[in-house]
Amino acid sequence: MESANMVKLGNKISETLKGKLTLGARILQVGGVKKVFRQFFSVSEGERLLKACQCYLSTTSGPIAGLLFISTHKLAFCSERSIQLSSPEGKSIRVHYKVVIPLEKIESANQSENAKKPSQKYMELVTVDGFDFWFMGFLSYKKAFKYVEQAVSICRMATTTTSI
Repeated sequence: MESANMVKLGNKISETLKGKLTLGARILQVGGVKKVFRQFFSVSEGERLLKACQCYLSTTSGPIAGLLFISTHKLAFCSERSIQLSSPEGKSIRVHYKVVIPLEKIESANQSENAKKPSQKYMELVTVDGFDFWFMGFLSYKKAFKYVEQAVSICRMATTTTSI
C-alpha cells in the first residue's frame, strides 16, 4: 500500500518504516529538527532553518530517503540511514549521505511529474556549474517547492542589494 507520492525503497515496507522510525528517534534524541540540522551541517552566523522536509534524493544507485533542510543560506540533504563505504585504507565505515547546495549556486528550481502517474512530482535543482539534483516523494510537494522558491528568491534579493 504505497502512497502515490512515495517512492519504493526496499522490498519490504518494514525496511522503510525502520528508517523513518530511526530518523524520528534521532530527531527526538538530539532535541528537534533544528539541532539535527546544526549537528550534520556547518551553520553560518545569521543562518536560519526555514523548513525540513522528508523526501528522497535520486542517485545513480537509486533513491535515498532522508531530510531536505531548507535554510536562508543553503539546501542540505542528509540520508535517514547511514551507508557503508570503504575508506582509503580499505576499512569499512558507515556515514550519512549528505549533499549541500549553497543557495547562490542554484540557477533554477524546476517542477516535473511522471507522465504516466502525474501524482508523482519531482523537483529538479540545477546549479550554475551544470549539476542537477532530483528530489521526490515529498509528503507535501507544493509546500516544499514553495519553501525552496522562497529561499532562492530571498538569496537573490540579498545578493542583488549587496552588489548595488
